[in-house]
Amino acid sequence: MQSHEKGYFTEANSVDVVTGRNASAKDERLKEVMEVITRKLHEAVKELEPTQDEWMQAILFLTRTGQMCNEWRQEFILLSDVLGVSMLVDAINNRKPSGASESTVLGPFHVADAPELPMGANICLDSKGEDMVIEGRILDTEGKPIANAVIDVWQANDEGFYDVQQKGIQPDFNLRGVFKTGSDGHYWFRAVKPKYYPIPDDGPVGQLLGNLGRHPYRPAHLHYIVSADGFETLTTHIFDPDDPYIHSDAVFGVKESLLAKFNKVNDPARAKSYEFADGFWDVTHNFVLARRKD
Repeated sequence: MQSHEKGYFTEANSVDVVTGRNASAKDERLKEVMEVITRKLHEAVKELEPTQDEWMQAILFLTRTGQMCNEWRQEFILLSDVLGVSMLVDAINNRKPSGASESTVLGPFHVADAPELPMGANICLDSKGEDMVIEGRILDTEGKPIANAVIDVWQANDEGFYDVQQKGIQPDFNLRGVFKTGSDGHYWFRAVKPKYYPIPDDGPVGQLLGNLGRHPYRPAHLHYIVSADGFETLTTHIFDPDDPYIHSDAVFGVKESLLAKFNKVNDPARAKSYEFADGFWDVTHNFVLARRKD
């Protein structure tokens, strides 16, 4: 028997005994991670003092969460989202210098290889929803424009659905597009005003939200991935500040700096210049990229 295997388990020394067994771990990072997780988990159990039945309910909840996972749905990521852990991991891994745009979660509906479109193109392919034009500039932290920045955008439609959720109803690559800036760093494209939508709530995570008195909705937003040579890639959203769920996003993705004013415009001449039939929404939002660290 090796020295780290000695010691009898008691309520008082539980953490030391369990983590001591990991002294010969082959991966130091794994050893560190398991020490922290074990310590925090034992602390929670000692504070809550769950009954045997309560602990079995916790195990069954995790079992049901795993059983909901498949090739297109990851219920554990959803659990991470609604507990705020996904946003916390994102924040830790995307600390920005002063002035740089903040990131937020990627979300499950990004699609690789969306078509590259000419600047100003309309990403709405089915003509459904309220017309909208979005523009802004891609800048560095000194306020200089970034040329050849690639802007990958996608959004839900006016009913709160992404194209991949409505195969055969929405056209492929509806409300998606990739744009590249010129020397002035300016970008603009046409779309439709997005709507709030619920995260999947038909599984154990949705049941948990209901039991906690929480709703499953995300406020209306547009997704962006902005990249450029020599700069950190930015994964973020812009949000409608007047959305009814703007202060209670189910996955905690809203940041104040990502609120973009959605202005309603009733100007026939401007509408005609954008090939819109009537009034439209106008949104302007700049993104500031941080230079890549060596």
